[in-house]
Amino acid sequence: MTAFSRLIAAAAIGGCLAACASTPAPYYGPASMSRDGTGFSELRIEDRRWRVSYTGAPGMSAGEAERLAIRRAADVVLNNRLEWFTIVHSRALEEPQARSGGSPVRVGGSVGRGWGSGGFRSTSVGVGISMGVGSTAQSRPRPEAVIEIIAGSGEPRPDGAYDAAIIAAEPRV
Repeated sequence: MTAFSRLIAAAAIGGCLAACASTPAPYYGPASMSRDGTGFSELRIEDRRWRVSYTGAPGMSAGEAERLAIRRAADVVLNNRLEWFTIVHSRALEEPQARSGGSPVRVGGSVGRGWGSGGFRSTSVGVGISMGVGSTAQSRPRPEAVIEIIAGSGEPRPDGAYDAAIIAAEPRV
């Protein structure tokens, strides 16, 4: 390998490392502590039932927001001295992107399904319309994931139950 090819290889490796280092890790903390509304929140619905949501930063995927909502659900379950949880309702949506010079009217929607105690099942469809007043400057999508969970401890675990300790042990990035 010549000195020139070693220099090119070193520059390429350095560029790759710099690109990796410049990609920030997603924010994992309460939405109220974030200036732009990014982060998680939860609401206790019943003794062992919560609604957990995560709003992502502009440009984050809806799948990543859902992964962080599930991560927060695991933390909530463990903080309440429980072991597992099942998702009984979920929705993940990504706000449509507004374009510069385009219409300030945005339309979005979601479809969800849920299961409750006693075998109750539901399906819901939501449609929303947003009309921006004033600026039509370009913005990036902000995903939101909302899950409703039922938690418990011991056996038997329902089919498809998540082990909260395993989820919480995974790296946040």
